[in-house]
Amino acid sequence: MEKISDQTLLPGQLLARGVCRHLRSHDFDSIVEFTPERGRRVDVMALGPKGEIWVVECKSSRADFMSDGKWQGYLQWCDRYFWAVDSDFPIGLLPDGTGLIMADSYSAEIIRMGPETRLAAARRAALTRRFARHAARRLQSVLDPRL
Repeated sequence: MEKISDQTLLPGQLLARGVCRHLRSHDFDSIVEFTPERGRRVDVMALGPKGEIWVVECKSSRADFMSDGKWQGYLQWCDRYFWAVDSDFPIGLLPDGTGLIMADSYSAEIIRMGPETRLAAARRAALTRRFARHAARRLQSVLDPRL
């Protein structure tokens, strides 16, 4: 199996890796570049031990943040929403009422917890199934790339 080097990953992907490592320490399992519905792709979606769902958008620069006008559409797909940025990011740009994670390619730290807005039970169930199926497909593609 071919390893992916840091040089082949984009800055946002490196942040996502650090975020996923950190969330694992909180007993959350994560998927990067997950599509909760057609036309939407979140950088990180994480499923917690009690079924809670968090979305994390990774922003590697001011320009990256300024070009993202669709983030509010992700709020309806999670219990908590976070931005993940590196230590050089101008955090004053980030909207109030959202979570903040400081990250690098190896780890992260939750600086501000995003407010909780619980998903409706039907949406949570459907999203959890989609998460599980997506994770299973990704694992299968690693184990059997020709599939």
